[in-house]
Amino acid sequence: MASALNDDEPAVSGEELERLKQEHRDLDGAIDALELSVAGDQLQIQRLKRRKLALRDRISYIEDQITPDIIA
Repeated sequence: MASALNDDEPAVSGEELERLKQEHRDLDGAIDALELSVAGDQLQIQRLKRRKLALRDRISYIEDQITPDIIA
């Protein structure tokens, strides 16, 4: 039964990973658009950048969990 849980875990993580990557790309576009606008809200830009960094950290964590550690 433990192997069934391990088989399902990478699929869920893979789906979450793709969702987070898409959100990261979307935030990148939103930040670019706000920076180009004349009345760019600097506070909003900073919040989006913080969210983007948090997403990057989460993406890295999931990628580390999916990729097995190989000691050479």
